[in-house]
Amino acid sequence: MPEDLVDKMAFNKDGERKVPLFAERVNGKYIVAAYQGSLSEYDILIKYRQLENESWSRIRTPKHIHWAVDILIKMHENKEQTQSFLDFLVGVWVDTEPIRSTQARDQILDLEYLLEANSGEIEQYEELSEQGEYSVKFLILLAKLLMIQEKTNLETAYMFKNLLDALRSGQDIFKIVSIATHRGR
Repeated sequence: MPEDLVDKMAFNKDGERKVPLFAERVNGKYIVAAYQGSLSEYDILIKYRQLENESWSRIRTPKHIHWAVDILIKMHENKEQTQSFLDFLVGVWVDTEPIRSTQARDQILDLEYLLEANSGEIEQYEELSEQGEYSVKFLILLAKLLMIQEKTNLETAYMFKNLLDALRSGQDIFKIVSIATHRGR
């Protein structure tokens, strides 16, 4: 992991310096990082920074609601392609495994593992990057990390899947917001 990314993504909490286990640039506009979480031995905490007006934002924790709003914007602009993208993500959800060992965590927290297997989907849905805030590559990476995090902490977790299903079926905005803002952390 490049030292400049470690420096950009390290932060202090309770007087202790938190250094990422994984940090990668995405589309030159984002830095995504994963840290050792506190809920379990293999829990991961996800953070990111976004390039805004030629400077990096503060370190942020992604929320399901941010992700859902971006998908709703994309849905408004290109419903058919966004529906297809959501179908793809449901398949990712089904295939996502929790982290149960250090070896599995090391493999999972590798950009090639997280994205390269989906390079075709990134290209297929790239047009959606023109709407909303986030690029498709960033959304796929973030979705995978959130799914891994959720399933690692509770293998029977289903919040992200419920959010995908609500978005796919065109649930009303109140239902989507309710699912996306459930306070699990």
